[in-house]
Amino acid sequence: MLTENALRFLSDLSLNNDRDWFHANKARYEKDVKKPFEAFVAALIERAQALDPAILITPRQAIFRIHRDTRFSANKEPYKTHVSAIISPFGTRHKEYPGFYVQVSADKLWLGGGAYFLEKESLLKIRETIAENGEELTDIVQHPDFVQHYGEVLGEKNKRLTPEFQTIAAKIPLIANKQFYFMAELEPETALGAQALDRAMDYYLAGKPLCDFLAQAMGD
Repeated sequence: MLTENALRFLSDLSLNNDRDWFHANKARYEKDVKKPFEAFVAALIERAQALDPAILITPRQAIFRIHRDTRFSANKEPYKTHVSAIISPFGTRHKEYPGFYVQVSADKLWLGGGAYFLEKESLLKIRETIAENGEELTDIVQHPDFVQHYGEVLGEKNKRLTPEFQTIAAKIPLIANKQFYFMAELEPETALGAQALDRAMDYYLAGKPLCDFLAQAMGD
């Protein structure tokens, strides 16, 4: 699993974010970051699969590239200063599909998930489901386990809704959301060692009911 060496590398990378430095330290990256993170994600996938047999992805399909796409960004730094993965039946191939997200950097561990990139058709399906069965969603997001781990559902909202959703919004404001995601920020040391897997699964289980609700609403 991940150790202090991983955090040290990511910290050094944030101070030396260029190709020459990275290539000179590539062996260190492979040993201290890439391989341990792959092992961590593999263990997460195995545990998640026991609860959702549709999760048949490999760590490679779940982990995001450390290389940044700088083509349309003012920030031309070539590398991310974190490692991250999405645990779902589709991994990184299907950005819309609700999943569990983990991100490790030198200064924090992010655990969360939900649906962040929603197309118009998928958003409409979710809103129609909320309109028909909003009580189920309310029960999920007000469950003590979800509140304890994440607090609330996050995401941008539409300022205006079509008439069929306006009345419902007064009772269930989440119907106005354009995104439905949740996130917790932890100390980076919580990503280290064998106990990190159990902690990550606690957060996975707390968010799973909302991910399941969203996936079913989208028709998956």
